[in-house]
Amino acid sequence: MQRVLTTVTLLGLLVATAAAFAITEHLKQIRSPVYGAIVSKIFSPVCHCATSNATIRVRLRHPDRVTLTVQDGAGHTVATIARGFRLPAREPHTFPWDGRTDSGALAPDGIYRPEIFLRNARRTILFPLVDRIVLDTKEPKVLSASRRRRIFSPGGHRTVAIRYAFSERAHPLVYVGNHRIIRGRHSRPHGTVKWAGKRNGRQVGPGTYVLSVGALDDAGNATPIAGRKQVTVVVRYLDLSRRRITVPAGSRFSVAVETESPRYTWRLGRRHGAAHRKVLRLRAPTKAGTYRLVVAEHGHAAVAVVKVRPK
Repeated sequence: MQRVLTTVTLLGLLVATAAAFAITEHLKQIRSPVYGAIVSKIFSPVCHCATSNATIRVRLRHPDRVTLTVQDGAGHTVATIARGFRLPAREPHTFPWDGRTDSGALAPDGIYRPEIFLRNARRTILFPLVDRIVLDTKEPKVLSASRRRRIFSPGGHRTVAIRYAFSERAHPLVYVGNHRIIRGRHSRPHGTVKWAGKRNGRQVGPGTYVLSVGALDDAGNATPIAGRKQVTVVVRYLDLSRRRITVPAGSRFSVAVETESPRYTWRLGRRHGAAHRKVLRLRAPTKAGTYRLVVAEHGHAAVAVVKVRPK
């Protein structure tokens, strides 16, 4: 008798399991009345930028009147975006949310999920976690910023690397004064961005430049001016170690040329030529007098006065 009861129980469990499986598979085959949803992943209602609103785009398989709400992490309704809105079938419609609650207050930072009610279908659908919305109003902080070298000569493929570290994933922003010269492509908590010595597409002139480094997070929040870190870069295209040279007529002399260019030109009196060494060695004119030594590369020049005295 006990064996019969056990067998019956097992058969009952098998039948129940098979039935549950069949019901589950049937439900999987029933298509949701809402499809093609596209939801903003993250936004900041205080950034005054393109991501200041979250957007929820939906399509319906059948026309219906919808009520769209936003739920917080505890499942409470914080904002009603649309109520009784007539939505035709198969036509996408985008609903914006400005990050405010039904009372008009700014919703706190956190994770939210849209929920849609279909009046005709009498169905309420909570969007899956993959369609959650992150509201973030926190400004990213620049923890550190430094450059690998202080002096560099723009031109060719030469750049100066600026290392940074942020409090969160963000795009690096680099400014000269209030003018932004770099927006990094990647959103990372730390990394390196390179400056080619250009502003408005043109190479800057020689001099000392104070660059300020900020951050722009994925929500659109930017580091305020006071929170940026500064680095100083000296742009030097060409320089000579000696600006006044006194040498006997016809004798040899040398001058160090400070440049990152692989080649430069020189002119002394009527003579001229090209060189590539860091030390330029020349012979003084045979006639006493004062001459100008001009060393140039890529439109930039450095000048030294050569005073030639009689032997």
